[in-house]
Amino acid sequence: MTKANISKQQLIEQLSAWQQAKIDNEQLQDWMVTHYDPDEVDIGRGEGEWTVEAMNIVMNEYEIAKLDKFRQENAQLAIDFIECEESRFNQTRHLFLQQGFKD
Repeated sequence: MTKANISKQQLIEQLSAWQQAKIDNEQLQDWMVTHYDPDEVDIGRGEGEWTVEAMNIVMNEYEIAKLDKFRQENAQLAIDFIECEESRFNQTRHLFLQQGFKD
């Protein structure tokens, strides 16, 4: 039996919908909670190691963060982090974690 997979494109589509206000914070978080289960679902199957790591970080953060901490205006930081090259991984991770959420 094959495990379900969350593709990079699926995750980016959700983040883009949120960025464009097609879904709200609660709908984004609900999607993360429903789909993010690393024991049951493959995350980024076939992607590079850094992409899988970025996807896991993004999904985990949006799954656990309080809704009023989400910064929709900085959704692009999450997308950039998922799409980054290995050489920019640490830089884009830092930007996402520091500026993607309100303190």
